[in-house]
Amino acid sequence: MRKSPWVLVMFLVIGGLLGGVLGEILRVMAPQGTIQTIFSTNFTPGISPPLTIDLILVKLTLGFSLKISLLSLLGMFVGVYLYKNV
Repeated sequence: MRKSPWVLVMFLVIGGLLGGVLGEILRVMAPQGTIQTIFSTNFTPGISPPLTIDLILVKLTLGFSLKISLLSLLGMFVGVYLYKNV
């Protein structure tokens, strides 16, 4: 049975979102210390500040940002694992 690449993308996105939510909960609920520091550290690649193109008639603003943490990466790996084994 051939699996669609869109299903893989869906598993990656859902795994990343659930990992990110879990990371935010852990950041708030965990006591100060090493565990909170490890799991609350994130990497934010993207376009900052957003690119703005002003064409007098139309003004376009383009930009994006990703907030990647250890738990969101772990959630993505779990999503790939579930995709391969389901």
